[in-house]
Amino acid sequence: MTALRAPALALAALAALQAPLGPAPAAAELPYLRLEGHGGPVMDVAVSPEGRVATASFDNAVGLWEGGTPRWHDGHAAAVNAVLFLSESEAVSAADDFDLIRWDLATGAATRLSGHRGKVVALAASERLIASAGWDGVIGLWPRDGGPGRFLSGHDGPVNDLAFAEGGAVLYSASADGSLRIWDLPAGTERARLVEHGFGLNELVIDEAAGWLAYGAVDGVTRVVDLATGAARADLTLDRRPILALARTPDGARLAIGDGEGFISVVATDRWSIEGDFRAATRGPIWALAFDPSGRALYAAGLDSAVHRWPVESLSDQPQMQTGDMAFLGDPEAMPNGERQFKRKCSICHTLTPGSARRAGPSLYALFGRPAGSLSDYSYSEALTGSELVWEAATIDALFDQGPAHYIPGTKMPMQRITGAGDRADLIAYLRRETAPKKEQP
Repeated sequence: MTALRAPALALAALAALQAPLGPAPAAAELPYLRLEGHGGPVMDVAVSPEGRVATASFDNAVGLWEGGTPRWHDGHAAAVNAVLFLSESEAVSAADDFDLIRWDLATGAATRLSGHRGKVVALAASERLIASAGWDGVIGLWPRDGGPGRFLSGHDGPVNDLAFAEGGAVLYSASADGSLRIWDLPAGTERARLVEHGFGLNELVIDEAAGWLAYGAVDGVTRVVDLATGAARADLTLDRRPILALARTPDGARLAIGDGEGFISVVATDRWSIEGDFRAATRGPIWALAFDPSGRALYAAGLDSAVHRWPVESLSDQPQMQTGDMAFLGDPEAMPNGERQFKRKCSICHTLTPGSARRAGPSLYALFGRPAGSLSDYSYSEALTGSELVWEAATIDALFDQGPAHYIPGTKMPMQRITGAGDRADLIAYLRRETAPKKEQP
């Protein structure tokens, strides 16, 4: 059933964009906070009922934050896309390496859950199950008390988000195929399709007690429908796309929406009006949102390697994510070709200076003549550990000519090629110059 637009509600929402967020709560609002330490963009943020914060990053790590200080949980072999608290002492994460990892947060012990054939981008949990959304088009169901997982198939594209209902007997799933489906978990079958949208669905949030479901789509649509029937309740669509993050306060009083243009909107769910609209990032998307347990502060993540926490009552007065000067966002026409190839293909993972700095890839400083897999501050894949490969012009050329997965089977490097010989030569010349050890100044 396709949800219908509600023009009156949309106009009311637009009129309320500049309205104040209402009276402040009795308790003092939480101050602005930055959580810094990741070596790449942060893909997800989770907040436990007691206020513990976990983050998932492009740097392959899960961060557990205690008073602003990170404790790292390393185990994934690629970018981590999602993290979820199962309790105050356990979390689960999912990554581009196709796996989930259950973490004992006290000891750091990791239990790997394998079976997906594509990257895993979202997680949900009930009392008995963990659900995983995969870009292989299937939903993984993993018993929390152990045992093998099982998979639900039926979507015609990547599965992007999930939510449990009815005590864990029902699962809602949103997919790039444009459908929002309801699954009967005891039977393992699709019960119904709540929404058929013309564009891919990225996000969903439900409030079972209030009987509503909100979803966000690639085309910028944000709609609220009746959880049981799919009938339209509200349309919160603005002229921005895609919608990449949704979160609600624990009491369901507010919904936050993050989009690909760096804005966050805060919505009052009692009347479905937009109370605040904030340009949170100077450039790039908002990938993740999560309210703190009180609902008075909002955590957000995007291209920045830091996580930001803003007080909800004064969003528009807070510092923005300063993402406009990130290397991989530079104007390609304003730089020589070798630098352009590096910025496009390498800069999000690698630094040109000493120290790998928790990046998804090792430092390239002093690259030429270095045996592959030899830096002590980076955790390499088994394909490179102890490798006899040495980085020289010929090996770098072959790496990008054939593609990492073909040249070094088993590598963690993402599959990408530079097909033009001239482009590869320009990149090699740039790397030779920029990675050369610098002479110490007197």
